[in-house]
Amino acid sequence: MTSPLNVPATQARWSPRLWGTLLVLCAAMFLDALDVSMVGVALPSIATDLDLSTSTLQWIVSGYILGYGGLLLLGGRAADLLGRRRVFLIALAVFAVASLLGGLVDSGPLLIASRFIKGLSAAFTAPAGLSIITTTFQEGPQRNRALAIYTTCAATGFSMGLVLSGLLTELSWRWTMLLPAPVALLALIAGIKLIPHSERDNTHRGYDLPGAVTGTAAMLLLVFTVVQAPEVGWTSARTLLSFLLTALLLASFVIIERRSANPLVRLGVLRSGPQVRAQLGAMAFFGSYVSFQFIVTQYMQSLLGWSALQTALAFLPAGVLVALSSTKIGDLVDRFGTPKVIVTGFALLVAGYALFLRVDLHPRYAAVILPSMLLLGAACALVFPSLNIQATNGVDDDEQGMVSGLLNTSIQVGGAIFLAVVTAVITAGGGAEGASSPQAVLDHYRPGLAVVTGIAVVGLLITLPGLRRRAAAPQPSRVVATSAGVPTAEKVVVRD
Repeated sequence: MTSPLNVPATQARWSPRLWGTLLVLCAAMFLDALDVSMVGVALPSIATDLDLSTSTLQWIVSGYILGYGGLLLLGGRAADLLGRRRVFLIALAVFAVASLLGGLVDSGPLLIASRFIKGLSAAFTAPAGLSIITTTFQEGPQRNRALAIYTTCAATGFSMGLVLSGLLTELSWRWTMLLPAPVALLALIAGIKLIPHSERDNTHRGYDLPGAVTGTAAMLLLVFTVVQAPEVGWTSARTLLSFLLTALLLASFVIIERRSANPLVRLGVLRSGPQVRAQLGAMAFFGSYVSFQFIVTQYMQSLLGWSALQTALAFLPAGVLVALSSTKIGDLVDRFGTPKVIVTGFALLVAGYALFLRVDLHPRYAAVILPSMLLLGAACALVFPSLNIQATNGVDDDEQGMVSGLLNTSIQVGGAIFLAVVTAVITAGGGAEGASSPQAVLDHYRPGLAVVTGIAVVGLLITLPGLRRRAAAPQPSRVVATSAGVPTAEKVVVRD
């Protein structure tokens, strides 16, 4: 299945409509990433205004993660089977309505419900949007360029969410919830006019309902268990039983997928080394960065006494560097290949985290904080687009949604798992909250920073084997004549 706007590899310039389609998809991804990071700074104001306990407040963040991470596999396959355009636009409309409700509610449970619905809708827009790009732009330089711009918008949205939340919370926390609504509405209107129609997959023999039920239940329970484990205890009966049930659901899911005529996830895609490295690399990359941001935000506000806006501005150099490099990453991938770019990015990630281990109770911005942020910004610019390119290369059009769902699931589950692990390390032995002095608080943070650095090192080691695999040199797309005599590009897929 191909899009009416499918871009031949030989086409150097994109039409205005093609740019418009890409911008709509970028806007949706920007909003998804923005919503993940923007709520953090507003939590204290929300707790005061709605009189929420700490455990209830946690679910304002966790509710979004639960809906997002738990339903991504289903969202990715739904895009393949029901039509990418249809799934994307419906989910974007739900996202806009949920954003509006989130800014108007007056109770904690309703706010948590709106956050869960937003996460659920993002679980459908993210894989649908990515698969629209990968089926509109042919594999090679054109797709690499489009994916670099698209993923840069996600990284920029995540970074800018902190800055915007710092500004908007000064007015009211409700503005942090309401802001995505008009942007999503404008993107929806533009998307109706610009996003090309995609065919439904009419070749499948029924829907994999057992796989959808067990896979979604397994992901929901896994994210829920990991999010709750630091609070109820990693070795508590509740946590252990939840992990056991998750393992049973995952085992059932694998058995069902192996026997299904039309599986939710075709397990054969995971036989590819580059695919596995992309999925595991995404877990390590996002998990380490989310955990780092969590620690650093607490360090700057609790120990250095910085305001929410000052903290947000400290992260700004990383976001600016990512935004400025958006159009260049595709060229780097074309020249050096994804393995080299990913390994270089992970090396910079490790260096940035390791440098931040030197922080103390005095804000050494120019010597430690700024260089760390610049290293992390360069790492994000290199790693995130390259992982997306590597995961979607060599995949048939009718499985792009599935692979996109897998990649986004890896990102969200990695973020949830590693943040929970780092939180457990920080709170071990009484935690930072029970520390008697600022130096004791910092001493509790340092092991967490060391674990973050270690996660990045693991990510680097996972991606290193890609350098040893010498794939055949890519062949240029050949122009052939169709039966109608119209030249078209013949897609030559190079598989590792």
